[in-house]
Amino acid sequence: MARNRKHTRRRPKANPRGVVSVSAGGFGFVQTAEGEFFIPAASLGGAFDGDLVEVAPLRGASRKGQGEGDGDLAGRPAARVLSVIDRAHDTLVGRYEVAEPFGVVVPADPRIPYDVFTMRAESPEVPDGALVRVRIAQFPTRRSAATGFVEEVLADVSEGPAAGIDLIIGRHKLETVFSEGALAEAAAATVDAEGAISEGYRDLRDRFVFTIDPADAKDFDDALSLDFMEETGLWRLGVHIADVSHYVPWNSSVDLDARRRATSVYLADRVIPMLPPALSDDVCSLRPGEVRRTMTADLYLDDAGKLVKYKLYPALICSSARLSYGQADDILIDYKAAIAAGNDLSWRLVELSRLARARDEARALAGGIDFNIPEAKVALAEDGTPLDIILRKKTDATRLVEEAMILANETVASFLEKRRFPCLYRVHEAPAADALGSLVPVFQEFPWFTRSCEQRLVAGDPAAIQEVLAASAGRSEGELVNSLTLRAMKRAVYAPENLGHYGLASETYCHFTSPIRRYPDLVVHRMLRAALTRRPEKFDQEVAALPWIAEHSSDMERVADTAARQSQELKMIEYLQKFVGQSFSAVVSGVASWGLYARLDCTAEGMLPVRALGDEYFVFDAVRYTLTGADSGKTYRLGQRIAVVLKAADPSTTTLEFALAGER
Repeated sequence: MARNRKHTRRRPKANPRGVVSVSAGGFGFVQTAEGEFFIPAASLGGAFDGDLVEVAPLRGASRKGQGEGDGDLAGRPAARVLSVIDRAHDTLVGRYEVAEPFGVVVPADPRIPYDVFTMRAESPEVPDGALVRVRIAQFPTRRSAATGFVEEVLADVSEGPAAGIDLIIGRHKLETVFSEGALAEAAAATVDAEGAISEGYRDLRDRFVFTIDPADAKDFDDALSLDFMEETGLWRLGVHIADVSHYVPWNSSVDLDARRRATSVYLADRVIPMLPPALSDDVCSLRPGEVRRTMTADLYLDDAGKLVKYKLYPALICSSARLSYGQADDILIDYKAAIAAGNDLSWRLVELSRLARARDEARALAGGIDFNIPEAKVALAEDGTPLDIILRKKTDATRLVEEAMILANETVASFLEKRRFPCLYRVHEAPAADALGSLVPVFQEFPWFTRSCEQRLVAGDPAAIQEVLAASAGRSEGELVNSLTLRAMKRAVYAPENLGHYGLASETYCHFTSPIRRYPDLVVHRMLRAALTRRPEKFDQEVAALPWIAEHSSDMERVADTAARQSQELKMIEYLQKFVGQSFSAVVSGVASWGLYARLDCTAEGMLPVRALGDEYFVFDAVRYTLTGADSGKTYRLGQRIAVVLKAADPSTTTLEFALAGER
């Protein structure tokens, strides 16, 4: 007889799960498989921004200032956090406040609304008002506060021009102190020119060598030379790279520090170097008038810039000149006078620039994609106060250096691959069709975008991408098109396998030219040295670590890029505070249901809330990225130039708020 299953106990229904995103206002949102939920501030249940949480629908909730009901005004249902499944933070950065017997850490991130209590007796040396990193021992609950202990004092004060950068360093857990062993090894390093010659280094100290770098650079890891070889009719382009691998052997103390950091971090007001300054700014740096060890690539080019042959070897050089990009450009702008001057430097710059243009054009024909996005850098006073925003654009001098470095990187990668030698490649895969397809509705809003280009763009045809960039150049939406297309690309990463480089149209590519500031370049130098001479004792150990090094270096590069960008954005907003109330020309850089994002010519971006567009209801088109007024028919779209007024600039939240110019 069959058992009656009518009253069998049911399995409990699983609650929605997702990552909570908390706003500066204290409330949050959770995107789940069942949809997006609004989380009132009182219902966060101790969850921090970024935590993976389990939620349950909440009836009768209201969002202060946004009406009564079951959710927010956007129609999202309200929910409460039942439990935190996975924590996104084990440490926080904040201001230390003495409140005996406690030391209370107030999180600097406004999205984390919970103070962390520490025992003052455990860290009595921490000054009141200091910026600290606190490790959380007990997360907050509905009945108890968060507790922890001070792990590191980041700065003695949490206010002042440098405080914001200190906070960025703390949030990203960037290492700022080298180990005693690393400092000792770096301090003991010497060039030893005579020893280098006896070890087989070629003596190139009579060759005319020069460097071109930003005006404020301290670490010069690449130098150039150019000579015409009468006997062959070829140009010998020398790319001379600091021989860091000589000073940083595998598993040494300085190597372990460098490996963890993986990259130097270039912040708005400081550089956090990968190597101790005794190496990065001194022994390894190719400073003018000083003998230095290098790994040299002699690249022999015909008059059209095509590589005919090459030689790779360790060498001694002595730089004859140090130029900034601005100084190099000044020479190239008045190139006739430069040639007439007849000095050793000027004619070489002119010929190098000509060869660089030829190589740039050849790479474009092969499918290389050149994005033209200006880089903003904030000029600072000595105390860190912002003075101006300077836009850096590609010039003949930057192209000259870039093309030389690309060719050296390709040559070294190709050499190692042909020798079937291990290498850490720089790989860039072709973009996904759906990422490129999402650009089509946006680009269809512009008159220059043609149907003939559409299919080829989605297929990832480099020529189609080049056409889009060329057609939009010089128009108000040009920079935005560059930015959107770049975002559709996959990110270049490091890998122990060669997968090619889509953006450069290169079959084989690695990073070889910046070993002072990038760990993968240092690894490539070690591989090249082993291929040219002999494998060192621990070579196989390093080869086995290549997959981990590739992944870690790619991750740390992203962290460094994010920290650098955030530091520039912070200083931009600090600078723009004195312009609150003034009008600006801006380009619509983003469109969402809640408003517009506007980008100023200085690249600073801020929010134009939908309430600032007018009293009418605006319809958001999520495909074309437009907002259209229901009554007026007025449409705002990406790339549109608008006049705005800066209403607020808040460095603490790194946000700008705009209003339409002429609107009350």
